[in-house]
Amino acid sequence: MPNDKIKKQLSDEELLNAIGPDDDSSDDTPKKKRAPLKKLKKWLHNLTKKQKVALIAISFIVIAAIALGLFFVFKGDKKIALPVAKKTETKKVVKPTTEPGRLTGIAITPELNQRGVVGIMIENSPDARPQSGLKDAGVVFEAIAEGGITRFLTLYQEAQPDYIGPVRSVRPYYLDWLQGFDAPIAHAGGSADGLAKIRNENIPDLDQFANGGSYMRVNTRYAPHNLYTTMAKLDELRAAKGFTKSTFEGFARKAEAAVNTPTARSIDFNISSFLYSPHYDYDPATNTYKRSQGGRPHTDERSGIQIAPKVIIANVMSYGIASNRVNSNYNTIGSGKSYIFQDGTVTIGTWEKTGSKNQMVFKDAGGKVIKLNPGQTWISAVGSASGVSYKP
Repeated sequence: MPNDKIKKQLSDEELLNAIGPDDDSSDDTPKKKRAPLKKLKKWLHNLTKKQKVALIAISFIVIAAIALGLFFVFKGDKKIALPVAKKTETKKVVKPTTEPGRLTGIAITPELNQRGVVGIMIENSPDARPQSGLKDAGVVFEAIAEGGITRFLTLYQEAQPDYIGPVRSVRPYYLDWLQGFDAPIAHAGGSADGLAKIRNENIPDLDQFANGGSYMRVNTRYAPHNLYTTMAKLDELRAAKGFTKSTFEGFARKAEAAVNTPTARSIDFNISSFLYSPHYDYDPATNTYKRSQGGRPHTDERSGIQIAPKVIIANVMSYGIASNRVNSNYNTIGSGKSYIFQDGTVTIGTWEKTGSKNQMVFKDAGGKVIKLNPGQTWISAVGSASGVSYKP
């Protein structure tokens, strides 16, 4: 039945007639051009019926494919949009190379900013001058130890001086200021109430009496003014005791903004007597306050550089003599008047400290926190507001 249909669709004679007659006499085409046509006719004639049907089917497929291709080529109103691979950009996370130091606000590396703070007691008797390491401290607290002789609580974080001293004993009010920075204390003994405070309040202790290997006696000074240490030695001691981290909130800091016309160039704090009460001269070129005491520049022993804080503060707080009738006593917890000198000007506000472990905060008359310049901050305890004077 299928063979009969194929026979009806196309006979050999019909195929040959479609191509053209196989008669040389009736065609004017040259013999060379007619030869291939003749061979084609002969080849087609010799095909079986199945082969002829297949040839016709293939011809239709080829023609259809060509037509479809032409359709897409010449169709102008629609275009085939091929998917385009999106480029994924890999953004590199760049870590900051510096950041404000937690203690001083100065730009330091993140690694240095992770260092723990350490407090060191440094004496200020005339036999201890000039001291070493004072210029490198980030924050310094100044108060009377006994007999009108002042002493310094020095705080360090990023700075790592290799010669610090003379190191002396501790008092309880220095420990109140220390605890706001969550730091251990390096000292050589202390008053009875000072040592008791260390024990009772679990203050990390680096006492020279128990850790003599971390300190040294120099032969250029006589005892007790000859005890020194280095930050490397204290780092080893802190690591051995696990005192390497400090969790604290530093003073609020701001960018420096020196005024064109300074209003406080010459500053005096009447803390004790002439030998111990500091004088400062504002230096517009560096926006610092050059420190003097006893009528002479207060310098660093090895470098000879004059100490020059970026910020100096006088905190007015009540002062008295402790129950042993020897040591000093300050009311360090609470609030009081504060004179903050920076950028060539003075801001009169208040200091506030709500507890031993709480940080000291400075506020203006409206209750807004006063921000300090980055750099060394020197804070002196003054018995009354009359002990602070300054002039343009």
